[in-house]
Amino acid sequence: MTVRIGIIGTGAIGRDHARRINQVLAGGKVVALTDVNRESAEAVRAAIAPDAEIFQTGEDLIASPLVDAVLVTSWGASHEQYVLAAIAAGKPCFCEKPLATTADGAKRIVDAEVARAKRLVQVGFMRRYDAGYIALKEAVTSRTGAPIMVHAAHRNPTVPEHYVTPMAIHDTLIHEIDVFRWLLDDDYVSARVIFPRRAARSHGKLRDPQVVVLETAKGVVIDVEIFVNCHYGYDIQCEVVGEDGIARLPEPMAVQMRLNASLQNPILTDWKDRFIASYDVELQDFLKAAAQGTATGPTSWDGYVAAITSDACVTAQDREGEAVAITLPTRPALYN
Repeated sequence: MTVRIGIIGTGAIGRDHARRINQVLAGGKVVALTDVNRESAEAVRAAIAPDAEIFQTGEDLIASPLVDAVLVTSWGASHEQYVLAAIAAGKPCFCEKPLATTADGAKRIVDAEVARAKRLVQVGFMRRYDAGYIALKEAVTSRTGAPIMVHAAHRNPTVPEHYVTPMAIHDTLIHEIDVFRWLLDDDYVSARVIFPRRAARSHGKLRDPQVVVLETAKGVVIDVEIFVNCHYGYDIQCEVVGEDGIARLPEPMAVQMRLNASLQNPILTDWKDRFIASYDVELQDFLKAAAQGTATGPTSWDGYVAAITSDACVTAQDREGEAVAITLPTRPALYN
């Protein structure tokens, strides 16, 4: 079965997903597009999906009998309305993060999906599909013993002037928030944020770097350095300290050189290059499930928990050094 896909939002990530579906992956075809900027949708149709119909609104696209499943890759504040519409229509929906811009919004999506008693939503937390993280999870689960601590870092070479302090949580740490829950099979109970001195390449509305300390229900302590103006490259680090050993996230494959009296290898500078393969795997997973009328992978519940945790971390930014409690409601049976 070829799953007929409608894409809401044809910016950079929507365009790239359209390319994947039509040119790289098996089992899907882009048949519908919409964007608030119609010219953007027309450009994607011309370059990637010549048979696609362009719809005036996301709601029109979702309602169309031409569309079997939906990708939501629009502006983050619009995600909730489109995911809710897809659930109401009974159509599988892949939603790029954030699932919603507030925890209340994510909870409404959870409630709607639970009311249908069927998984329909996959959230775009692609790190769960990264080969390095999968290998790390296997080591943590079966080799290095019960986790005690996690040391991690998320470093970007630079960010634009409009990037402000809370975005270090909502736009950057959000990936770690999800992947650590999956990696440790654990939930968070508190968050603290500590700010070192401001880096010289930061700007007036951004305190950079910062260190987020998360504690889990099983007593694991996680420290994450967020440094979004590190200058030297895009660098993701993760080390899990267990009862019997230590497991580290593998470095991206790179050629090591002995050159000019030094031992060296290149460091990536773009997040898309670091996780490009995982995007392919996650969307193939979505297409496979959508062909059966359902969804797999990261759930609406995962998106909801990430939103609750993000809100707690932003509160902790305002209460520097103070532990902020993270309280989760009971997980619905649909997501067990």
